[in-house]
This record gives sequence, structure tokens and C-alpha cells, in this order.
Amino acid sequence: MKSDIRVCSAWREAHDRPVYTLSSTCPDCGAPAENSAPAPFDPNDPHGEYRRALKRRHR
Repeated sequence: MKSDIRVCSAWREAHDRPVYTLSSTCPDCGAPAENSAPAPFDPNDPHGEYRRALKRRHR
């Protein structure tokens, strides 16, 4: 599940700090906003199946 919090995609060029928002555009400069959270897992992870199996075993 991805977060609803987004960050301005041009904050390094247009702002001196990250600008967070819930909308799809930056409220200050109007640039598109992108999801600020990293992906929870990599679908191409070759060891993901084993990692998830270990998690299930230790619960």
C-alpha cells in the first residue's frame, strides 16, 4: 500500500526544502507531485519468496 503523501517532483530546483502535499500538484510551484514513499518490495527480487517464507515461519 502506497502512502497518500506526495512530494513536489521539482523541489530540488524550485524549493529549498521538500514540499509535501496530498494533491497531485505542488501548491507552491504547480509542478507534478510524486509519491514520497519507497516501494514496499521489489517484484523482481530473486530471494523474495524465501524471505516471505521465513517471515511466515517466525510469526
